[in-house]
Amino acid sequence: MCERKEPAMVFDLDSHGPKWRAALERVESSVGGRIVSVERQARWRPVFWCDVARPDGEILPVCFRGGRIEQGQENTIRHEYACFRALEKNGIPVPRIYGYCEDPVGFVMQKSPGRHDLATAENSEEFEAVRDHFIEILAEIHSLPTDDFEAFGLPRLTTPRELALGDSATGIARFFERKTRPDPIIEFLIDWCERNVPENRDTCGFVTGDSGQFIFEKGRVTAMLDMELGYLGDPLADLGGLFSRDLTEKMGDLDVVVDRYEAAIGRSVDRHAVLYHAIRFALTTPLGTGLALAKPHVAVEYVQYLTWYLVYARAPLELIAYREGFELENPVLPTETVSPYAVANDSLLEKFGAFQTEGDFQAYEADSLRRLAVFVRQGDRYGADLLAKDFDDAEKLLGARPRTWQERDQALSDLVRDNRGERDAELIHYLVRRLTREEWLLAPAQRDLVGAKMQTLRLD
Repeated sequence: MCERKEPAMVFDLDSHGPKWRAALERVESSVGGRIVSVERQARWRPVFWCDVARPDGEILPVCFRGGRIEQGQENTIRHEYACFRALEKNGIPVPRIYGYCEDPVGFVMQKSPGRHDLATAENSEEFEAVRDHFIEILAEIHSLPTDDFEAFGLPRLTTPRELALGDSATGIARFFERKTRPDPIIEFLIDWCERNVPENRDTCGFVTGDSGQFIFEKGRVTAMLDMELGYLGDPLADLGGLFSRDLTEKMGDLDVVVDRYEAAIGRSVDRHAVLYHAIRFALTTPLGTGLALAKPHVAVEYVQYLTWYLVYARAPLELIAYREGFELENPVLPTETVSPYAVANDSLLEKFGAFQTEGDFQAYEADSLRRLAVFVRQGDRYGADLLAKDFDDAEKLLGARPRTWQERDQALSDLVRDNRGERDAELIHYLVRRLTREEWLLAPAQRDLVGAKMQTLRLD
């Protein structure tokens, strides 16, 4: 979408710091024009919205999408760039890709018209029309020949185990390679997924990975977005991914979504496999955030990462309980302890309340720090009793009361390692109780996902 404007003053390419000058220069060279304005998106990932004046006077809105700072050089931005190029070549509605930048890593793409989140649909008719159009596009993506994706290095997954674990296999290997302490929650979810592989799957196509990300306008999807987790695997993984997407961007009844997908491909799907992928894909989030939380990079927004870790660890455990047919109970919540440090925590929050910021990005950063201070205050008030109640639960499971949280997690990790499925129900009951308490503690600091619950799926 272009518009014509009068020529503007020359934009200072150092206005967002010298680090980003090369990125903005790449925007100009790849689009063929001069930047007249830039706005940095207020979030943890470096994304810049740019207006570029072309020689004919048109103003072209584009985006520089940078790599995740907290992932250092091991980001997936080149991978995402290649996925977009392949999808664009095959006629899938994605933003036009203009060029790639080596340092700082990122690529330049069209700012497509439209808006996120079906909750913003004008009425139920538009909601259903957009959702159905998205499903049609998803089915089309899954039917594409894989040659263009294999050409830039994507391997075809073939065995039932490979197709089941999908892109999580890489994350699992990285987790065990880099973890610095026991994490029985993630370890149990990994073990469950490896023990419960659907054995009847043999279809392989391009999978968007983090599915359900698109923008729409006037009842139609205008662009599919975010392909950094794209891979060649089981298409049903994208249906499973919608259970996670629905926690933040409502997709409507997911039973209906699966029905629409079946209509689009002309055959029924294995709903047990879809639910497996819902569980397996949810694990992707704590796999990554758990490592980051153990030793956070300065760019990590701690409260947001902890939110993702807790919610996307609890939700798949609840889906396993649903799949296996047992009920879960709510834990007793902790009570407040008066701490000698409470005054200092309260004073810190008051200072944040009076803190002045300039611009959306600085305000976002300040809010992130304020939320971290809220969480620290919550831990000071309730952490001691939370840990005591958790040790009570752990003692029933382990047969001995742990003396420290480190001893608790090591003993639980050992239990998970030795479990062959016979203690799944006990472990899930305990882990959900633990996560529920920790979410309750974090809730006053959360920006989103407070009390979020995943949908289930009809399995008949």
